Amino acid sequence: MAENGADPELTKGRARKALGQHFLHDPDILRRTALAAGPVEGRTVIEVGPGPGGLTRALLREGVDKLIAVEADPRFASALEDWPEAATGRLTVHQGDARKVNWPELIATAGGTTPAMIIANLPYNVGTPLAVDWLKAGDWRGEMALMFQKEVAERLAAGPGSPHYGRLAVLAHAVTNPHIAFTLPPGAFKPPPKVDSAVAVLVPLQPEQRFDDLATLEKVAAAAFGQRRKMLRAALKPLAKTKGLDAIAWLESCGIDPTARAETLTQDEFRKLATAFAEA
Repeated sequence: MAENGADPELTKGRARKALGQHFLHDPDILRRTALAAGPVEGRTVIEVGPGPGGLTRALLREGVDKLIAVEADPRFASALEDWPEAATGRLTVHQGDARKVNWPELIATAGGTTPAMIIANLPYNVGTPLAVDWLKAGDWRGEMALMFQKEVAERLAAGPGSPHYGRLAVLAHAVTNPHIAFTLPPGAFKPPPKVDSAVAVLVPLQPEQRFDDLATLEKVAAAAFGQRRKMLRAALKPLAKTKGLDAIAWLESCGIDPTARAETLTQDEFRKLATAFAEA
């Protein structure tokens, strides 16, 4: 292994723009990322887009019990399969598109335990859809530490009144406590992206704190933020019509001012709207 923890043979592979690859090599940053969501010792961890294996090595060094690496690039997946940890079963390499993985099945096949942590420097072109899928996941998913473009991380962690507050934040706060652990400039990566990056940490809420009907919540949030400049009575009118509801009456029944705008609503208010819509 190279001093930075990445496999010297893997680092020869150039990043592919089509796969949204931007690699980290600094050992301090890799360790901070590995531990951003808490201790990984003895845990099952999923890593998406390991690339040259810098974060993979950092996770293994911190005592991960089972590490499941999902890599779309056959160059890197093949090289990772040659690691000693793959031979012993501590590292499981799955080559393929992370958006098509049956995660509970993959965890079981690897001999892992749940809830599994997800720690990854995500390929930029699939980061957001993967995050949404994982937010909607069942109890198999535990703490997450995800490297995104800084804008995406801000959209996950944002609260009411923030310009970044939107559907993604409403979903994130419904099932997790999200925050940004740290940010990184483009120069921390090879090749450098055109934007800053950030690690978003999402810690699952206790079962009694979560909102389970994420499908309805997402539908309501998407409608509310779809026309951000409009008052809620106008923004939600098309959605209300699908159930024969009067948008103003719907909002008032939830104690919400029909002239308010989406960015002012709290998580509780979005939950009330979703519950009333589902029960209509």
